[in-house]
Amino acid sequence: MKLRSFFTVLGTAIALVLLLAVVSFNQIIQQSPLKLASGGIEAAPRAAMFVSRQAPAMVSLLVNPDRLEGFAKLASSPGRRRLTGREFQGLRESLLTGSGFDYARDIQPWLGEEITLAVTSLDYDRNPGNGAQPGYLLAVQAKDPQLAKEFLQGAFAPTIFGADLAYDTYDGVKLIYRTAPASGIVACAIAGDMVLFANGPKVLREAINNVQAPGLNLEASEAYQNSLKTIINPRIALAYVNLPALSAWIVNKPAVAPSEAEPLLALALSLKQQGLAAETALIGIGEPKTQLPTLGEPVGALQYVPADSIFTAAGADLAHLWTEIETGLSGESPLGQLLAQFLNRLEKPLGLKLREEIFPWVRGEYALALVKNTALHRLDWLFVAQNTPEAAVAIAHLDDLAAQGQLSVGRLPVLDDRITAWTKLVTTTAATSDAYQLSAQVQGVRAAAGNYWLFTTALGTLEQALGGRESLEATPAFQRAIAALPQENDGYLYLDWREGREIFERAFPWLRLVEVAGKPLFDNLRSLTISSIGNEEGVRRATLFLNLEPHP
Repeated sequence: MKLRSFFTVLGTAIALVLLLAVVSFNQIIQQSPLKLASGGIEAAPRAAMFVSRQAPAMVSLLVNPDRLEGFAKLASSPGRRRLTGREFQGLRESLLTGSGFDYARDIQPWLGEEITLAVTSLDYDRNPGNGAQPGYLLAVQAKDPQLAKEFLQGAFAPTIFGADLAYDTYDGVKLIYRTAPASGIVACAIAGDMVLFANGPKVLREAINNVQAPGLNLEASEAYQNSLKTIINPRIALAYVNLPALSAWIVNKPAVAPSEAEPLLALALSLKQQGLAAETALIGIGEPKTQLPTLGEPVGALQYVPADSIFTAAGADLAHLWTEIETGLSGESPLGQLLAQFLNRLEKPLGLKLREEIFPWVRGEYALALVKNTALHRLDWLFVAQNTPEAAVAIAHLDDLAAQGQLSVGRLPVLDDRITAWTKLVTTTAATSDAYQLSAQVQGVRAAAGNYWLFTTALGTLEQALGGRESLEATPAFQRAIAALPQENDGYLYLDWREGREIFERAFPWLRLVEVAGKPLFDNLRSLTISSIGNEEGVRRATLFLNLEPHP
């Protein structure tokens, strides 16, 4: 197995342990003896003292997997508890396949409460002759260090490393490592009650150096500590990412250009009723000042979004939000490229340049939705914007753009409202003769409703929005999706995964690879909701909620 693949499997395993713990949630048992019903614990990863403050990424499971398994069983319905146990057992067996180890015999007796996996550096040997060689560190807390030591010396080292072993002492820590070139885990050590595994002895030595010189490690990083201060809820896992360095690691670059302000992201996962919540803290994007959430109640524009929308973004002052996004994300970064790809898919059916012709004038409330058109087997876009002085000028400009694009701009009487339609005249040949027929194809329609303007690509979707049918915000599914989010926020991004899964997979084929890694999650994912909750002293905060409901 290639080195990157090996550690990717380990990282995926940590994520799957989390997912397996929550996929069966119909209700959380409040009297759980595992004391996780509050969402998790308040501890931070102890392994951060081994990780450099410039490390691309670190992810930590902060609860013993056996405790999570027990909690998952208690939180599951009686009929699913045996299935949950089999899923955990299958995960353990798949990780240990070919190793010769038995989890219950060799690992469970000493395994403690924390498992941390880190990409410690982009090129740990700094040798330009062999390309980028990322450093990987796996740190596992041992509840019985003596048993862990016996495991390393008596079973792990000979089984994994073979006969070419070297024993060394570095700053008082005993190292065991393989002398012949190899991939995967080739070095291990015990530092206190932490068992360390790495892909090279140099990675272990640097980890030990980080402890001896506290100014070098992540635990002493001011940005890391500031991000943790804003994450106040108990958690079962924590991830910390240096976004530029992570982008470089993804494309296997040996270094990243120095920057005064590096975007850093911390993410904490908590157990919630019917799902999993993630609190995020983002540093290095936007102004370093406190900005309170702009909304104290659901966005009024949501009242016009149909209940069968599979994707909805709603909030206030889209112009300011987009300016901050453009400032913080480089167009060359994977996240920036993904956002650009997504916007291009929006712009094509609308025939508009959203970033230049729509976003700048939306200063009030807004909602953007993707609606399933079951009659025509397609997707229609609906955009709702609060009426402002800037809106009137912008709408007149949109009509001018339509006319310049050889479209006709006219009025239609629908549902007692005067609707403006942008149409394209096309000629067709009649089936029974050679005569030509002239027809108008609707390219877009707009209408005023209350204090809002509505724009869409289809007349039927506009009729749904104006016709008094159930709106998205009134549906039980949406109410469940926002129940775990803070009431004061900057709006929502809502994705109905169960109804739109096939559509999203066709639009973004790479999603299928993500689903393979997180199959238990995606098989039970009902919806995903993200809400920004303001800026606290330069730390942008947001909450993500995964609503998990097993299929009936």
